[in-house]
Amino acid sequence: MRLNVRRLAVMLATLGLSMSAALAWGQKESVRPGINDSFQDPNVLEFVERFEREGREVYDKRDAIVAACNVKAGSTVADVGAGTGLFTRLLAKATGPEGRVYAVDIADAFVKRVEEKCREENIANVTGIVCKVDSAMLPDSGVDLVYICDTYHHFEFPYRTMSSIHRALREGGEVVIVDFKRIEGESSDWILQHVRCGKEVVIEEVKSAGFELVEEQDLLKDNYMLRFRRK
Repeated sequence: MRLNVRRLAVMLATLGLSMSAALAWGQKESVRPGINDSFQDPNVLEFVERFEREGREVYDKRDAIVAACNVKAGSTVADVGAGTGLFTRLLAKATGPEGRVYAVDIADAFVKRVEEKCREENIANVTGIVCKVDSAMLPDSGVDLVYICDTYHHFEFPYRTMSSIHRALREGGEVVIVDFKRIEGESSDWILQHVRCGKEVVIEEVKSAGFELVEEQDLLKDNYMLRFRRK
C-alpha cells in the first residue's frame, strides 16, 4: 500500500518535534552549573568595558555581523543574551522604526541598562525581557530572527532553551549563532575551560531542537557564525 507523500511528511515532522520535546523535557540538570553565577548581580559598567572594546572580535566586526544577519526592515528580532545591548541597538536600527527587537538576558541589570541606553539614543523599538535559565521567554510565533552572540555556551539547558526559541519563531524563522571556536590543541586555555563544547556539538544540539543548518558564514577568525532555520 502506497503511503501518501504529504501524510508521510507530516508524520516525520511530528516525530521530529516529539523527539525534540522529549530531549527538552528530559533535560533536568544543567550542562554547566555555575557558568551564569557572575550574572546574578553583574557590575554593568565593567561588562561594558569588556564587551564594547576594540580588540574583541565581535565588537570590531559588529557592522559586518549585523549585515550578514540579513535583517529585514519591519521584522521582529530577538537578541538572546543581549548583555550590554551592543547588538540590540544595531539590530534595532536594522529593523527600522516599523520593526521590533527583544533584548533578552538572564540578568535584570543588563536588561535595564539596555532599555536606558535605548532611551538615551532615542531607539523606541526595543523591549527588554528577563529570561529564565531554561527559556528565552519570548512570545509564541512572534519572532522572525533570533540572534545569539557569545551566549550559546552559557545555556545551562540548551535543549529546553532552543525549544523555547523554536516555539517563538514564526514559520521559516531563523537563528543566527555566533560563538567561540573551541579546538583542542589550538584554542586558549580560557576557551577550553570556559566554553563547554565546539561548533560540531552546537550544530547537533540545535538540530535536535527542531532546526536545520542553512549556512556558515566565513566572516570571523576567533568565532564561528551559523544560520539555522526552524523546521
